[in-house]
Amino acid sequence: MSNTHARVLAGKVALVTGGSRGIGAAIAQRLAADGASVAVTYSTGADAAASVVTAIERAGGQAIAIQADAAAAEAVRHAVDRTVTTFGRLDVLVNNAGTVMPMTVAETTLADFDRVFAVNVRGVFVATQAALKHMQAGGRIIMIGSCLGERVMIPGMAPYAATKGAIKMLTQGLARELGARGLTVNNVQPGPIDTDLNPASGEWAVGQKVLVPLDRYGQVDEVAALDTFVAGPESSFINGANLTIDGGTNA
Repeated sequence: MSNTHARVLAGKVALVTGGSRGIGAAIAQRLAADGASVAVTYSTGADAAASVVTAIERAGGQAIAIQADAAAAEAVRHAVDRTVTTFGRLDVLVNNAGTVMPMTVAETTLADFDRVFAVNVRGVFVATQAALKHMQAGGRIIMIGSCLGERVMIPGMAPYAATKGAIKMLTQGLARELGARGLTVNNVQPGPIDTDLNPASGEWAVGQKVLVPLDRYGQVDEVAALDTFVAGPESSFINGANLTIDGGTNA
């Protein structure tokens, strides 16, 4: 960790749900690089979560990993409490945990539909509700939505897009409720980002890349940079915003 890097989040504590890989791991590491102590939750990837913690600790930061499926309300509440017990406070909640099942509505089972809503919407609601008991003025709640929450440009994504549209409006409703407490709530909406779940070399990539004016996938570090800005002191008047980072996909 470079000493010249401004540690604007020194003394802050962040919880990143679904922080073991992809966008979540990048956000966790960037928050830590900016000085925050970071807790990450993971559903199944214990080794991946441990490697994120190790990377943060090797760079001089503090981190813990907590097993919690976003669809399991008690596990999510426990993760919030454990973060506060370990680090003494909670300043930043990044609701990153999410799942996607690309398929047409005709093919989607009710179990599939319930799962994607349980993780992408209900899990966010539970984590946010639990975090509100601990957050003070100046706190930040950051949703990881999707550009598909505003425009669905590819087939097979209707249930997923519906969850991200719900997150967009949940963000706006929460911003109304929580502004008087000095908390901000914002929704970062990535477009196609190169991750294990959606690799730039994968079978789904050609159809997505053609929709991006920049003619490439985004990188996880680009999303993490925006998230960390929203978590920091310079974003204090950004509230209830849907911040799209999609290379122009929705333009």
